[in-house]
Amino acid sequence: MQFNIISIFPEYYKGPLSCGTLRIAQEKGVVQIDIINPRDFTSDGIVDDYQFGGGAGMVMKLEPLLKAINSIKKEKSLIINFSPTGRVLTQDLVKKLVKEDNIILICGRYKGIDERLERLFTLEEISIGDYVLSGGESASIVLMEAVTRLLPGVLGHIDSAEDDSLQNGLLSAPVYTRPANFRNHSVPEVLLSGNHQTIARWRRKRSIERTLKKRPELLDNVIFSRDDLEILLEVLNDKKS
Repeated sequence: MQFNIISIFPEYYKGPLSCGTLRIAQEKGVVQIDIINPRDFTSDGIVDDYQFGGGAGMVMKLEPLLKAINSIKKEKSLIINFSPTGRVLTQDLVKKLVKEDNIILICGRYKGIDERLERLFTLEEISIGDYVLSGGESASIVLMEAVTRLLPGVLGHIDSAEDDSLQNGLLSAPVYTRPANFRNHSVPEVLLSGNHQTIARWRRKRSIERTLKKRPELLDNVIFSRDDLEILLEVLNDKKS
């Protein structure tokens, strides 16, 4: 997969791209990440200007962005603009993005990008949440890491991703490690039993239970198996008692 980041702050990525999942993915050749600075497509380095109609805050100019995008755009490139008007980044959306081969990430700054960019390109607008950031750089890291960790060969064990919260629509079950007893707080006995079938059912029950308690709205989009429905009834009965 190819990620092309359009940003006026390429230095922002020095740390995030040199550690963890994104570093491993690049070293393994699973992803390639290039950063394109719109300033390089200007004669004076200026990429912003005042708003028509007045008002506080500068606006990113069209021409540098247009040239930057065209310098790396391919026929099937998906161009993403981070914007509060876009659909929220969810795990379901991440799983769809994994199928793309070439993604261009536009990192806006200042008051925003000249609205006419949407007339020049087909943009996929994505938001990572209902809050304000100074630019799209941090959003681009969030999206790239979420997508990259699902690509084959990136994680040490693909089951690690399959068991993550939200991957199957539910929150994941609680996890524990050594020691088995810490200051009189013990790991659930079932996890020490060695009975994989029992452990799997316990984890599924805790997953459903945790989702019902902390994020019940997620259950609206989950397709339950017959076994899951039995577990859900157990959880609801436990809640009543």
